[in-house]
Amino acid sequence: MSRPTKEAIRVVKPGQTYVGKQGITYGASASADTVGTKRVCMAVMPMPPGAKAKAHYHEGIETIAYMMQGECNVYYGDQMEFMLTAQAGDTFYCPENVPHAPYNQGTSPCTWVVVHSSGNDQEGIVMLPELDLILAKK
Repeated sequence: MSRPTKEAIRVVKPGQTYVGKQGITYGASASADTVGTKRVCMAVMPMPPGAKAKAHYHEGIETIAYMMQGECNVYYGDQMEFMLTAQAGDTFYCPENVPHAPYNQGTSPCTWVVVHSSGNDQEGIVMLPELDLILAKK
């Protein structure tokens, strides 16, 4: 076992944001870009009322998300034919390659903590604009 250097352990402070390919503004993130992760990343995903991610899937990447506050609908499936509602305290699992899109249809904000089995949460994303047309009707 090697001894870690002083720089091995890092902290990501709140206040940093970025807009993902899915059209959502993310908060603090531990990833390959910020701390040098290789096989896992974690991001905070606040969603104000009405926020909707663009339909997508993560190619070869699993996702686990924890709903810190509020509630949010998640549409999923090859035609966005399924929907579940995650509430504060719920943990959500999405296998690799499953089309999905969270959509805060409520009147209060919600906040997710999202973990992916990759070094960067924007890695492996495949956008599905044809499914966005279906989501527009929901």
